[in-house]
Amino acid sequence: MRIGIDLGGTKIEGIAMRGSDEAARLRVETPRGDYPATVEAVAAMVEALERRAGSRATVGVGIPGTIATATGLVKNANSVWLIGMPLRADLERRLGREVRIANDANCFAVSEAADGAAAGAAVVFGVIVGTGTGAGVVVRGDVLTGPNGIAGEWGHNPLPWPADDERPGPACYCGRHGCIETFLSGPGLQADDERHTGQRREPAAIVEDAESGDQSARDALARYEDRMARALASVINVLDPDVIVLGGGMSNTLRLYETVPRLWPAFVFSDTVSTRLVRARHGDASGVRGAAWLWPAG
Repeated sequence: MRIGIDLGGTKIEGIAMRGSDEAARLRVETPRGDYPATVEAVAAMVEALERRAGSRATVGVGIPGTIATATGLVKNANSVWLIGMPLRADLERRLGREVRIANDANCFAVSEAADGAAAGAAVVFGVIVGTGTGAGVVVRGDVLTGPNGIAGEWGHNPLPWPADDERPGPACYCGRHGCIETFLSGPGLQADDERHTGQRREPAAIVEDAESGDQSARDALARYEDRMARALASVINVLDPDVIVLGGGMSNTLRLYETVPRLWPAFVFSDTVSTRLVRARHGDASGVRGAAWLWPAG
């Protein structure tokens, strides 16, 4: 049996799998800002899943960052309380077994490329737009990580072709301004809406208000779609993927799949754009499925 854990900024989700079948699933809130409590929450979830499924399992964990090869410590995590911490070693000590850890967007991309919305595509760019913004690259079934472990870290590039009012851009936890994540994450949409309206609306409420005809919410989504089109056009210009798959909370905004591909040709260096933009088939389960697949079936 294999267990996959998706350690997100707001939730921790876990799944126990026998082959391709789900044996158990759990979700809890992430103890934000508390590293020891986060380690304990992940370990407790593994133990609870094993009790429900009735057997011991391998453990794979997807995190919003990566493990530095040189130190074994977490780096580049938008869950900043994980940065610089020996997460893998602490989980292995707590659980008494080897734990495999990978970037959550890589786990997501592998899942969707294997049997999800991008099944059969040669080159897949899997994007998570949720609490943070990240991506993974899968080429002919294999995830690309790179020598620095940062392949697909699209969210920490600057927003392309910025307008005057987008410079220098919002401050990012990475220490820079104007990163794609500060515009396209759920909190990025919320902050942009608040800057324009003075209101504090959750991302889901902005989408709901836009669907109800609220003009300020419609304007916020129009700005978001334009920025996503520019940001993904830059990916198409470099990688030219067959399919771009969206996951995370913002991926539930259905109008994106029509509007963004209509906008991105203005920025793609080609006379035609054949890349498809699709919604994740496995939804919130993609990250945990991909984490479980960090171990081979056996």
